[in-house]
Amino acid sequence: MKILFVTSNRLGDAVLSTGLLDHLIRAHPGARITVVCGPVAEGVFARMPNRDRTIVLRKLPRGRHWLPLWAATLPHLWDLVVDIRGSALSWLVPTRRRAVFRRTGGPKIAELAAILGLSPPPAPVAWTASADHQRIDARLPPGRPIIALAPTANWAPKLWPADRFAAAFRRLAGPDTLPVVLGGPGEAEQAMAAPVLAALPEAIDLVGRLTLPEAAACLQRATLFIGNDSGLMHLAAAAGAPTIGLFGPTDAATYGPAGPRAVAVVAGSMDAITVDRVVAAARALLDQAPMAATSSASTAGTSRRVVSI
Repeated sequence: MKILFVTSNRLGDAVLSTGLLDHLIRAHPGARITVVCGPVAEGVFARMPNRDRTIVLRKLPRGRHWLPLWAATLPHLWDLVVDIRGSALSWLVPTRRRAVFRRTGGPKIAELAAILGLSPPPAPVAWTASADHQRIDARLPPGRPIIALAPTANWAPKLWPADRFAAAFRRLAGPDTLPVVLGGPGEAEQAMAAPVLAALPEAIDLVGRLTLPEAAACLQRATLFIGNDSGLMHLAAAAGAPTIGLFGPTDAATYGPAGPRAVAVVAGSMDAITVDRVVAAARALLDQAPMAATSSASTAGTSRRVVSI
């Protein structure tokens, strides 16, 4: 069986789409899947089982990027085309069946699940390999708990103040707990993370230093994740880390973290999110027993709470 899966250019949406792929892999264990995604999201699928190929869609002016993609997918007769972008491509390639995104409202993972008529929504997953865990083991001290902090985002109003990240860590950390600061590649991400690193001189700086599978392996070791609304937040929830997502100007009801233990802390602005609220939400989250995700249709994908302040 040959499946063409057209997913997002954005990291967060690509992570949320992994629940659909996990469902397809379980339902069709012999399938060969071609994934279409943007360059930022490519690493999400690097360790995916049944992946035949990844086609990286690099945007060109006036939509010219669609022509080479169409040329690459046209020669094949697909058994199924799944398109979470709702693009014209899914109607222009030969396929026995197509499932195309249509906006329905509500949580994004529920909208994605509706593409294949799935309820409850399948939980997002984070694929890793043993090599990723070995690289993380080489970077992190053995046996010490870590709290992962992700102080970056793609928009300045989504940033929680750096001093509050540091204060939340201090209040939640045990005597052996280490802060690990995560972020994407590039000078902008480093600049956003720098004040947190300065406030926590003992922190391990992994900003821009990890592939996405390595970041997922790191997050699978985390005792707790605290981060702004970002792709890393979604990756943390998918990896199973207890996840606190911080939301001010963005829509937590649609894009809140989805995972076995995940919560969105929401206010009218990031400045209005207090350290007290984050610490209380984290302690409540850590008191929960992890939910088992035994199949792609597990309710873990909808385990989301919103704490409004």
